[in-house]
Amino acid sequence: MAMTFPKDFMFGTATSAYQIEGAVDEGGRTPSIWDTFAHSGHTVNGDSGDVADDFYHRWEEDLKQLRDLGVNAYRFSIGVPRIIPTPDGKANEEGLGFYERIVDRLLEYGIDPIVTLYHWDLPQYLGDEGGWLNRDTAYRIADYAGIVAKRLGDRIKTYTTLNEPWCSAHLSYGATEQAPGMGGGPIAFTAAHHLNLAHGLMSQAVRAYAGVKPELSATLNLQVSRGDADAVHRLDLIANRIFLDPMLRGRYPQELFAVTRGICDWDFIRDGDLELIHQPMDVLGLNYYSTNRVAMSDRPQFPQSTEASTTPGASDIDWLPTDGPHTEMGWNIDPDALYDTLVRLNDDYDGIPLVVTENGMACPDRVEIGPDGVKAVHDAERIDYLKRHLEAVSRALDEGADVRGYFAWSLMDNFEWAFGYTKRFGLVYVDYETQERVRKDSFEWYREFIKDHKR
Repeated sequence: MAMTFPKDFMFGTATSAYQIEGAVDEGGRTPSIWDTFAHSGHTVNGDSGDVADDFYHRWEEDLKQLRDLGVNAYRFSIGVPRIIPTPDGKANEEGLGFYERIVDRLLEYGIDPIVTLYHWDLPQYLGDEGGWLNRDTAYRIADYAGIVAKRLGDRIKTYTTLNEPWCSAHLSYGATEQAPGMGGGPIAFTAAHHLNLAHGLMSQAVRAYAGVKPELSATLNLQVSRGDADAVHRLDLIANRIFLDPMLRGRYPQELFAVTRGICDWDFIRDGDLELIHQPMDVLGLNYYSTNRVAMSDRPQFPQSTEASTTPGASDIDWLPTDGPHTEMGWNIDPDALYDTLVRLNDDYDGIPLVVTENGMACPDRVEIGPDGVKAVHDAERIDYLKRHLEAVSRALDEGADVRGYFAWSLMDNFEWAFGYTKRFGLVYVDYETQERVRKDSFEWYREFIKDHKR
């Protein structure tokens, strides 16, 4: 199909600090909960972000890749332990200087910086105090956000408070898949509320120090489900509206309290919290990869109140196999669901401006050497994936959704959290032994796509 995009539409790509930077004990940085988690046997092959892509030392080379790609925006995160490495809350000048140099180089290249303030790398000293189960963490992270905003100011196009709080709460505290891997089931709701509170407090801090020019955002990875209507609705409450409604409507849905009765009393919500959470938001980020297929079962809903779960309050729901094809992650490929989700957000939340902040595919990439000795990575499946999802974005625009950007995940292969280095999402192949970068066919395809569609 012919695809059209608005003037100034952002075509970008994305990364996050712990996944690419390495240099975990350089420049004043101290450990995060992900350093601890990775070094405690929770990742494939015992992999960690100790070296990752060595972006900390190779950032100039990698930003040149961005320049050559032709993107007009780059989404990256700032590592909290690089900025506030100690419990006293003092800013680390080396860390601030590192990110300031990145921002200045991006602007020199005509690339808008899209900064994610929190992408999961909570300092371990805050983890030791309870992490996101501790209300004070929201205030400490807001202080950090103010320090960053004061330094980088309005050079940043968009400050994103949180990346995927569903993962930071449900996978990390409700279940054991991600750091700190608490596995406490309903305690995920406590973590979720404190993350929501952090979003509001961080928003206030950014506005106080950076002014009104930069956009304010949060990025959510909504759980997009197909199947039984009752199961879909329940999961929407537990996984999606637990963040959407307080951030964008200033309240939690009453049905959420009803379906979690017996496992959570929500007594951690204090007077004034919802007003703090409900700050003006300029754009909502959506990370989208795949869908779930679900159905109600005949099991009782609450077998054990403390049972580890990625979706506490949904123990009577079955997850069914999804139709293929699937990516290397085992995730199904469903571009229509991206279209549906963009249209749904537009319709349900008063036409909120939207950005697809992550979308991409893990493939079994291999480096091949041609007769001329040139290395190449032929990833036709990824090209097809990107093309079909960009078509979905274009259709959503045609339907009236206010979509303002699309960011391919990721610029380069990197540390894929609990999967270590076994999954490759990048447009650029990284040889982790030598740190050599090889542009994949998808890099060249996306560059031509941007050239043809950027106005």
